[in-house]
Amino acid sequence: MKLSGKRIVVGITGGIAAYKTIEFIRLLRKAEADVRVVLTPSAAEFVTPLTLQAISGNAVSQSLLDPQAELAMGHIELAKWADAIVIAPASADFIARFTVGMANDLLSTICLATNAPIFLAPAMNQQMFHQQITQQNLTALQARGIQLIGPNNGVQACGDIGAGRMSEPTEIFAVLSDFFTRDQDLQGVKVVITAGPTREAIDPVRYISNHSSGKMGFAIAENFAKRGAGVTLITGPVTLSTPNNVTRIDVLSAKEMWQAALENAVKNQIFIGCAAVADYRVADIADQKIKKSADEMLLKLVKNPDIIADVGHLTENRPFTVGFAAETQHLSDYAKEKLKRKNLDMVCANDVSEGQVFNADDNALQLFWKEGSKTLSLKSKTELAADLVNEIVERYQKTL
Repeated sequence: MKLSGKRIVVGITGGIAAYKTIEFIRLLRKAEADVRVVLTPSAAEFVTPLTLQAISGNAVSQSLLDPQAELAMGHIELAKWADAIVIAPASADFIARFTVGMANDLLSTICLATNAPIFLAPAMNQQMFHQQITQQNLTALQARGIQLIGPNNGVQACGDIGAGRMSEPTEIFAVLSDFFTRDQDLQGVKVVITAGPTREAIDPVRYISNHSSGKMGFAIAENFAKRGAGVTLITGPVTLSTPNNVTRIDVLSAKEMWQAALENAVKNQIFIGCAAVADYRVADIADQKIKKSADEMLLKLVKNPDIIADVGHLTENRPFTVGFAAETQHLSDYAKEKLKRKNLDMVCANDVSEGQVFNADDNALQLFWKEGSKTLSLKSKTELAADLVNEIVERYQKTL
């Protein structure tokens, strides 16, 4: 069993989704994990300690000031005991308190006192989840290495429909199981990846963009993170969830992505330019919506900065630089020319002549580097990302 013998602290905060955590604990026990449950005061209003004790096989901890537990410094003991801490559900209140480092109950104190990896499965009303402060809190926690699981979309207890449903017990179990079995061979390697499209404003309403979904870049980021690399993902506007253990930077325009890319490239060993960046932007963006009048409208476009070329030509702290080339013809010739002109270490070329790449779940790549080339056959972008990461790591390690 992947989790056999692992010591898991399961934290439960106040929320209707707490009933799901009983099934998660059952799955852990079936996998022969040792489970200790910690309840916040409000969580006890939704699930009883007696039920959780029966399911987990251990006494349930609730109070920071429990005289019996404090004889052995209970919160420190549990913090040191844990191989991992999973908080499900993680309420908006707990997330906010955890973000600012409060320790006013047993669970938050354990989280501050532990070196174990911490996983949060958020659960809250969809409006609470989308609030800017909640999103800022989640981003800050991710930047500190806290791993998020979900949330899912769907009908909520209050009747609303949207993001905020706690991930299913089987999903949380799968993430935890994967964490303890994955290959961590890239620990210490820092990678920055660009993904998705950019938007170049015409006026406050309209913009120029493309069909990129960001799926390939996100799959690459996820694969690097699973292997223990420190990953920064700079993404244009997409509808994808941030992969676990990945720091995300959201941008809109090519100039914003260029600035974020250059700032982060020099801090990382590997840079992968997977984004579909607009080559041109509108010279003069209208302050007000352009009204429909004449039968024709002319827009003057100016060239955007070339992100991958600027990274490739860095003279100090230059990372191993990988570019993407989406072509509709002469794929090999254009890719090789791009490799040389932009001073890249590798180019990953897509044939997009029939539109089979953008927004699709599958992809194929032709890789080119100075000494050779390789074809990665058509498969899901998740599987393809694993193959591509292997190739990038192999080429990168040869430069060390």
